[in-house]
Amino acid sequence: MARVLVVDDEPGVRTALARGLTAEGMEVVAVGDGPSALRAAMTGSFDAVVLDIILPGLSGYRVLERLRAGGVDTPVLLVSAKDGEIDQADGLDLGADGYLVKPFSFVVLVAQLRAMLRRRDAALGRTGQRVRLGSLVVDPAARTVTWDGRPVELSPREFALLHALATHPDTAVAKDELLRLVWGDEQAASRNVVEVYVGYLRRKLDAVGAGHVVRTVRGYGYLVGSA
Repeated sequence: MARVLVVDDEPGVRTALARGLTAEGMEVVAVGDGPSALRAAMTGSFDAVVLDIILPGLSGYRVLERLRAGGVDTPVLLVSAKDGEIDQADGLDLGADGYLVKPFSFVVLVAQLRAMLRRRDAALGRTGQRVRLGSLVVDPAARTVTWDGRPVELSPREFALLHALATHPDTAVAKDELLRLVWGDEQAASRNVVEVYVGYLRRKLDAVGAGHVVRTVRGYGYLVGSA
């Protein structure tokens, strides 16, 4: 399931895109201003960003510029009412992967998004993108984790557990969902196994001063905070 960040200052547009993309099988997070978009996208936890150019607080151009300057290479589809060649060229020069002019066809938007995701998968060898959450960096391509630049040595299962949580920052992930994501099936192990491995993970993170990163959501599951 692709995780997509939708950024538009018009509530109606955000709602329509969120509903439509969810119906297409994507997980959608929607925000309405530039600073919120930058904070969310800088985590690196999204597979693609649909980014309007005219936004309060910080324009889409500046959001894109800061993302690329910060080393975040998440595919970005710019959306704008500006249809001039210079506007499109400026967006692409800043690092956009596509440019769509309003009003646009939803079918075309989905097609562009899927094309961007295919290119991303091919470039990454389907290993996933590096996730940054404050001082925590999880790199699935290199299978490495660092906290404030210090390496954290994890077993493959511990790494998979942390990656599953880190790709859903500030979102509680149920134990059954973690069993599916990390062990491959809800029936592959018991919920107690999840608790045991969270304990292992916390101890190793605690050794570098990051034990607080994995939080318990009582009666449900766990989350990794972006703060």
